[in-house]
Amino acid sequence: MTVKFVTIGVYGWEPEGFFRALQDAGVDTFCDVRWRRGVRGREYAFANSQRLQQRLEALGIRYIHRRDLAPAPAVRAAQTAVDKAGKVAKRQRTQLAAAFAEGYATQVLADFVQKEMSGLTIAPQDFAAGAWIDHVPTLLALPRRSPNRPNGADQVADFLRDPATA
Repeated sequence: MTVKFVTIGVYGWEPEGFFRALQDAGVDTFCDVRWRRGVRGREYAFANSQRLQQRLEALGIRYIHRRDLAPAPAVRAAQTAVDKAGKVAKRQRTQLAAAFAEGYATQVLADFVQKEMSGLTIAPQDFAAGAWIDHVPTLLALPRRSPNRPNGADQVADFLRDPATA
């Protein structure tokens, strides 16, 4: 089985183009990693949780919400500070600040790996620096959570697609 991850943000999209892009990419599961699942303004009402879920269901795309993978308030605040200093509106932002990327890696992804991939501790600073890649062989060799479950990267992919069965 091949697992393919795609990312998409809501800003800059009209509803039809957004959903067409998901279909064109062959998305079968939409993993919403927003802390709050609403977007202000009529222009992006299609991305509010209930409307989004209804439309995805109509398209045959499964929806799951993973708040534990959402940028924490402190991480978002770091981005907001950079935006404010640069006088950049959130909807006009074209790239994320280094502070956001580092905070996300050390505060969100590192916690996820720590909680969901048993048997290996990776220090947050090593994770943020990309040193976790050196541990991939070890991660892939970790004992399986149950004998019938894949491990390593497949385990993470399965967890993201369906946390209830992981």
